[in-house]
Amino acid sequence: MSERTVLIVDDERAIRDMLRMALEIAEYRCIESDNIRDAYTQVVDERPDLILLDWMLPGGSGLELLRRLKREDATREVPVIMLTAKTAEDNVIQGLDVGADDYITKPFAPRELIARVRALLRRSGSGEELGRMEVSGLVLDSESRRIFIGDKPVDMGPTEFNLLQFFMSHPERAYTRGQLLDHVWGANVYVEERTVDVHIRRLRKALQTEEGDYSGLIQTVRGTGYRFSSRGL
Repeated sequence: MSERTVLIVDDERAIRDMLRMALEIAEYRCIESDNIRDAYTQVVDERPDLILLDWMLPGGSGLELLRRLKREDATREVPVIMLTAKTAEDNVIQGLDVGADDYITKPFAPRELIARVRALLRRSGSGEELGRMEVSGLVLDSESRRIFIGDKPVDMGPTEFNLLQFFMSHPERAYTRGQLLDHVWGANVYVEERTVDVHIRRLRKALQTEEGDYSGLIQTVRGTGYRFSSRGL
Protein backbone atom coordinates (compact mmCIF):
# COMPACT_ATOMS: atom_id res chain seq x y z
CA MET A 1 0.00 0.00 0.00
CA SER A 2 1.10 3.55 -0.71
CA GLU A 3 2.77 5.48 2.10
CA ARG A 4 0.60 8.47 1.21
CA THR A 5 -1.85 9.31 3.98
CA VAL A 6 -5.10 11.22 3.46
CA LEU A 7 -7.05 12.75 6.34
CA ILE A 8 -10.81 12.78 5.70
CA VAL A 9 -12.63 15.44 7.73
CA ASP A 10 -16.42 15.13 7.37
CA ASP A 11 -19.19 14.73 9.93
CA GLU A 12 -21.25 12.36 7.76
CA ARG A 13 -20.18 8.76 8.26
CA ALA A 14 -21.61 7.64 4.91
CA ILE A 15 -19.47 10.18 3.06
CA ARG A 16 -16.37 9.23 5.05
CA ASP A 17 -17.00 5.56 4.27
CA MET A 18 -17.39 6.29 0.56
CA LEU A 19 -14.25 8.41 0.48
CA ARG A 20 -12.23 5.88 2.46
CA MET A 21 -13.29 3.02 0.18
CA ALA A 22 -12.36 4.94 -2.97
CA LEU A 23 -9.04 6.07 -1.54
CA GLU A 24 -8.07 2.64 -0.23
CA ILE A 25 -8.83 1.06 -3.60
CA ALA A 26 -6.42 3.64 -5.03
CA GLU A 27 -3.88 2.52 -2.39
CA TYR A 28 -3.96 5.47 -0.04
CA ARG A 29 -3.89 5.14 3.72
CA CYS A 30 -6.85 6.93 5.32
CA ILE A 31 -7.43 8.48 8.71
CA GLU A 32 -10.70 10.18 9.67
CA SER A 33 -12.23 12.87 11.83
CA ASP A 34 -15.74 14.29 12.19
CA ASN A 35 -14.88 17.64 13.84
CA ILE A 36 -12.26 20.35 13.57
CA ARG A 37 -10.74 19.86 17.04
CA ASP A 38 -9.87 16.20 16.52
CA ALA A 39 -8.88 16.91 12.92
CA TYR A 40 -6.29 19.46 14.02
CA THR A 41 -4.83 16.97 16.51
CA GLN A 42 -4.56 14.35 13.76
CA VAL A 43 -2.84 16.77 11.41
CA VAL A 44 -0.21 17.53 14.05
CA ASP A 45 0.24 13.91 15.18
CA GLU A 46 -0.13 12.03 11.90
CA ARG A 47 1.27 14.57 9.42
CA PRO A 48 -1.00 13.50 6.53
CA ASP A 49 0.10 14.10 2.96
CA LEU A 50 -3.27 15.63 2.06
CA ILE A 51 -6.52 16.70 3.75
CA LEU A 52 -10.05 16.33 2.40
CA LEU A 53 -11.90 18.96 4.40
CA ASP A 54 -15.65 19.44 4.52
CA TRP A 55 -16.91 23.03 4.67
CA MET A 56 -19.66 22.52 7.27
CA LEU A 57 -18.59 20.76 10.49
CA PRO A 58 -19.76 20.62 14.11
CA GLY A 59 -17.82 22.85 16.49
CA GLY A 60 -16.73 25.21 13.71
CA SER A 61 -16.44 25.33 9.94
CA GLY A 62 -13.80 23.67 7.82
CA LEU A 63 -12.79 27.17 6.78
CA GLU A 64 -11.91 27.91 10.41
CA LEU A 65 -9.64 24.86 10.57
CA LEU A 66 -8.09 25.79 7.23
CA ARG A 67 -7.23 29.27 8.53
CA ARG A 68 -5.54 27.75 11.58
CA LEU A 69 -3.54 25.27 9.51
CA LYS A 70 -2.30 27.97 7.14
CA ARG A 71 -1.28 30.25 10.02
CA GLU A 72 1.07 27.72 11.61
CA ASP A 73 4.51 26.83 10.26
CA ALA A 74 4.18 23.11 11.00
CA THR A 75 0.94 22.67 9.04
CA ARG A 76 0.72 25.37 6.38
CA GLU A 77 2.34 23.25 3.65
CA VAL A 78 -0.17 20.39 3.91
CA PRO A 79 -2.30 20.46 0.73
CA VAL A 80 -6.07 20.77 1.27
CA ILE A 81 -9.05 19.96 -0.94
CA MET A 82 -12.31 21.49 0.29
CA LEU A 83 -15.44 19.33 0.06
CA THR A 84 -18.48 21.52 -0.19
CA ALA A 85 -22.09 21.69 -1.26
CA LYS A 86 -21.61 25.44 -1.60
CA THR A 87 -21.33 26.29 -5.29
CA ALA A 88 -21.62 30.07 -5.10
CA GLU A 89 -18.54 31.75 -6.54
CA ASP A 90 -17.97 33.84 -3.40
CA ASN A 91 -17.76 30.71 -1.24
CA VAL A 92 -15.39 28.97 -3.63
CA ILE A 93 -13.11 32.01 -3.85
CA GLN A 94 -13.21 32.43 -0.07
CA GLY A 95 -11.91 28.91 0.44
CA LEU A 96 -9.16 29.36 -2.13
CA ASP A 97 -8.18 32.73 -0.67
CA VAL A 98 -7.79 31.25 2.81
CA GLY A 99 -5.38 28.67 1.42
CA ALA A 100 -7.25 25.69 -0.03
CA ASP A 101 -5.39 24.17 -2.97
CA ASP A 102 -8.50 22.82 -4.68
CA TYR A 103 -12.21 22.23 -4.08
CA ILE A 104 -14.80 19.73 -5.17
CA THR A 105 -18.56 20.17 -4.86
CA LYS A 106 -20.94 17.47 -3.66
CA PRO A 107 -22.11 15.19 -5.12
CA PHE A 108 -19.00 14.05 -6.96
CA ALA A 109 -17.81 10.87 -8.64
CA PRO A 110 -15.10 8.90 -6.79
CA ARG A 111 -13.00 8.82 -9.98
CA GLU A 112 -13.00 12.62 -10.12
CA LEU A 113 -11.97 12.82 -6.48
CA ILE A 114 -9.08 10.38 -6.96
CA ALA A 115 -7.93 12.35 -10.02
CA ARG A 116 -7.92 15.55 -7.94
CA VAL A 117 -6.04 13.86 -5.08
CA ARG A 118 -3.38 12.41 -7.38
CA ALA A 119 -2.88 15.69 -9.21
CA LEU A 120 -2.54 17.70 -6.02
CA LEU A 121 -0.08 15.22 -4.51
CA ARG A 122 1.98 15.44 -7.70
CA ARG A 123 1.96 19.22 -7.46
CA SER A 124 2.91 19.27 -3.79
CA GLY A 125 5.52 16.54 -4.17
CA SER A 126 8.74 16.65 -6.10
CA GLY A 127 8.20 17.98 -9.59
CA GLU A 128 10.46 18.01 -12.60
CA GLU A 129 14.14 18.08 -11.75
CA LEU A 130 14.86 21.53 -13.09
CA GLY A 131 17.66 22.28 -10.65
CA ARG A 132 18.29 25.83 -9.53
CA MET A 133 16.85 28.79 -11.43
CA GLU A 134 17.53 32.46 -10.75
CA VAL A 135 15.99 35.64 -12.14
CA SER A 136 17.18 39.02 -10.87
CA GLY A 137 17.87 37.71 -7.36
CA LEU A 138 14.80 35.47 -7.17
CA VAL A 139 16.03 31.89 -6.72
CA LEU A 140 14.01 28.68 -7.08
CA ASP A 141 15.59 25.40 -5.99
CA SER A 142 13.61 22.50 -7.48
CA GLU A 143 15.37 19.81 -5.46
CA SER A 144 14.62 21.33 -2.05
CA ARG A 145 11.42 23.04 -3.29
CA ARG A 146 12.47 26.32 -1.73
CA ILE A 147 12.31 29.91 -2.92
CA PHE A 148 14.76 32.65 -1.94
CA ILE A 149 14.96 36.38 -2.50
CA GLY A 150 18.54 37.27 -1.71
CA ASP A 151 19.36 34.87 1.11
CA LYS A 152 15.88 35.04 2.67
CA PRO A 153 13.44 32.14 2.17
CA VAL A 154 10.03 32.96 0.71
CA ASP A 155 6.99 31.24 2.13
CA MET A 156 4.44 29.96 -0.40
CA GLY A 157 2.11 27.03 -0.90
CA PRO A 158 2.78 24.00 -3.14
CA THR A 159 0.53 25.17 -5.98
CA GLU A 160 2.13 28.62 -6.02
CA PHE A 161 5.56 26.95 -6.05
CA ASN A 162 4.61 24.83 -9.05
CA LEU A 163 3.19 27.84 -10.87
CA LEU A 164 6.40 29.78 -10.28
CA GLN A 165 8.53 26.80 -11.32
CA PHE A 166 6.60 26.49 -14.57
CA PHE A 167 6.81 30.23 -15.25
CA MET A 168 10.55 30.43 -14.54
CA SER A 169 11.25 27.49 -16.85
CA HIS A 170 9.08 29.04 -19.60
CA PRO A 171 9.80 32.79 -19.50
CA GLU A 172 8.57 35.47 -21.91
CA ARG A 173 5.68 33.41 -23.23
CA ALA A 174 2.01 34.16 -22.65
CA TYR A 175 -0.16 31.28 -21.42
CA THR A 176 -3.92 31.10 -21.24
CA ARG A 177 -5.58 30.01 -18.03
CA GLY A 178 -6.48 26.74 -19.71
CA GLN A 179 -2.87 26.10 -20.69
CA LEU A 180 -1.70 26.81 -17.14
CA LEU A 181 -4.30 24.38 -15.81
CA ASP A 182 -3.03 21.69 -18.19
CA HIS A 183 0.64 22.24 -17.39
CA VAL A 184 0.47 22.87 -13.65
CA TRP A 185 -2.71 21.14 -12.47
CA GLY A 186 -2.77 18.37 -15.09
CA ALA A 187 -4.89 17.87 -18.21
CA ASN A 188 -7.22 15.34 -16.58
CA VAL A 189 -8.09 17.44 -13.54
CA TYR A 190 -11.43 19.22 -13.33
CA VAL A 191 -10.57 22.71 -12.10
CA GLU A 192 -12.29 25.91 -13.17
CA GLU A 193 -10.19 28.55 -14.89
CA ARG A 194 -10.94 31.18 -12.23
CA THR A 195 -8.91 29.02 -9.83
CA VAL A 196 -5.81 30.13 -11.75
CA ASP A 197 -6.54 33.78 -10.94
CA VAL A 198 -6.72 33.04 -7.21
CA HIS A 199 -3.37 31.25 -7.20
CA ILE A 200 -1.76 33.94 -9.35
CA ARG A 201 -2.92 36.50 -6.78
CA ARG A 202 -1.46 34.41 -3.96
CA LEU A 203 1.81 33.94 -5.85
CA ARG A 204 2.15 37.68 -6.42
CA LYS A 205 1.49 38.34 -2.74
CA ALA A 206 4.16 35.81 -1.72
CA LEU A 207 6.67 37.57 -3.98
CA GLN A 208 6.13 40.89 -2.21
CA THR A 209 8.75 40.79 0.55
CA GLU A 210 10.88 43.20 2.56
CA GLU A 211 13.89 42.09 0.54
CA GLY A 212 12.20 43.05 -2.73
CA ASP A 213 8.96 43.11 -4.67
CA TYR A 214 9.03 40.51 -7.43
CA SER A 215 5.30 40.39 -8.03
CA GLY A 216 5.79 42.29 -11.28
CA LEU A 217 7.44 39.20 -12.79
CA ILE A 218 3.96 37.70 -13.14
CA GLN A 219 2.37 39.83 -15.83
CA THR A 220 -1.26 39.87 -16.91
CA VAL A 221 -1.63 39.62 -20.68
CA ARG A 222 -4.95 41.21 -21.57
CA GLY A 223 -7.18 38.92 -23.59
CA THR A 224 -4.88 35.94 -23.09
CA GLY A 225 -3.75 35.10 -19.57
CA TYR A 226 -0.36 35.44 -17.88
CA ARG A 227 3.34 35.68 -18.69
CA PHE A 228 6.55 35.52 -16.65
CA SER A 229 8.96 38.27 -17.68
CA SER A 230 11.84 40.13 -16.05
CA ARG A 231 11.80 42.86 -18.67
CA GLY A 232 11.17 46.20 -17.08
CA LEU A 233 11.45 44.83 -13.53
